[in-house]
Amino acid sequence: MLSIPRSFIARLSGPLALSVVLLSCAPQKPLTAELQPHSLHALNLEETVSQRDELMLAYSLASYDAQGKPVGVVNGGWGVETVRRGQRLDLAATGSGAPGKGPAQPIRLALPRNGRLVASLVLIEVDDYNRANQFLDQIRRVHNVVAGPAAFLLTATEVLTPLKYVAAGLAASGIGLKLVDQFDDDDLLGQSSADLREADLRAKKQRFVRIPATFKGQNLRDVFDYQLEYDILLRTAQIRPARQ
Repeated sequence: MLSIPRSFIARLSGPLALSVVLLSCAPQKPLTAELQPHSLHALNLEETVSQRDELMLAYSLASYDAQGKPVGVVNGGWGVETVRRGQRLDLAATGSGAPGKGPAQPIRLALPRNGRLVASLVLIEVDDYNRANQFLDQIRRVHNVVAGPAAFLLTATEVLTPLKYVAAGLAASGIGLKLVDQFDDDDLLGQSSADLREADLRAKKQRFVRIPATFKGQNLRDVFDYQLEYDILLRTAQIRPARQ
């Protein structure tokens, strides 16, 4: 909040003094966070025999108020895309061109005053192409903010992994699917989460965060290595949650 000395205000008179007082008391505009998957680089593949991986990305934003109580959640998805070794994808600009496919769409959620925001992403190598596409179609249809009681699936006291955050967000949206059970035959290549506090972001005057994530692992003899980057942009524009 802008602090103006009383001695300075005392030297002013009339409407000008009133304007300065109102300016000094003006509340800070609430922030809205936007998550945008940025890029994906396939340094090495999980499927070395076929020389290609079929990938999907699921992601979510969850917000908590100053008391740690869940306020809202929103979900997004990208894929299913075929990726070859060495390929680098601009997720914000590219898609397969197939019906219903395209860039990874951004998701937005209001950041409560003195609250926190959790951004979560999971990258999965898909075995069942049709089932994964049906799942992503559901995510795309339910592309709105869930507020109120449904958001309380994300309890503040439970220790949640990024995968559990995404799964809980999808359940809150009414999809009714547990991501862990839905893809028990598929390979989780990696998961990433970022915890951002509203007070810290304001203090640093930080409006843009680019988050890198490295997903490395081994499945039998196959060693995979993916580099993922996603962006979080803070805006003052407001969005209206849709209750479900």
